[in-house]
Amino acid sequence: MNVYVIVAIVVIVLIFIVAIGIYNGLVKLNQRVAEAWSDITVQLKRRADLIPNLVNTVKGYAKHESSVFEAVTAARTSTMNASGPVEAAKAENQFQQTLKSLFAVAENYPDLKANQGFLDLQAELTDTEDKIQASRRFYNTVVRDFNTKRKVFPSNIFASMLGFNSDKEFFELPESEQETVAEPVNVQF
Repeated sequence: MNVYVIVAIVVIVLIFIVAIGIYNGLVKLNQRVAEAWSDITVQLKRRADLIPNLVNTVKGYAKHESSVFEAVTAARTSTMNASGPVEAAKAENQFQQTLKSLFAVAENYPDLKANQGFLDLQAELTDTEDKIQASRRFYNTVVRDFNTKRKVFPSNIFASMLGFNSDKEFFELPESEQETVAEPVNVQF
């Protein structure tokens, strides 16, 4: 056999092995992105399940504050119906603003602030918010890793050929809404 044929076969085999490694790495990161997004949706669902209990507790004390309760319910629905990081980020911003309104209403009712059920719901909501933040950070880290792998050499050569044609979206607020979120939801009384 000719030396050139052997070298050509070795080069082809090496390229094939590199392509398999790149493909497997991209698939692994793609799955981690999906898992991370799932973690976010689980935490959002957990929070959404807490909100009706919190609203009902506050309603018992503040029956005439119906517009706040309706706004919280509408924002909760928007958050649950969001499909994708950009839409979810917008819904999250609106939801956090309505939660601030709900807790502002609660500030006006000293008996409510002392109610153990309300305090328990408040603690659980704080814990859930912390978990949502951690899930968002993990998601964005995995998205960064995927997007980087897709763009660096030699992965960038094979990525589009292997069906990885676009970047994943980060979970972030649009620039137009970043100014409105000066501080996170504060649930401390």
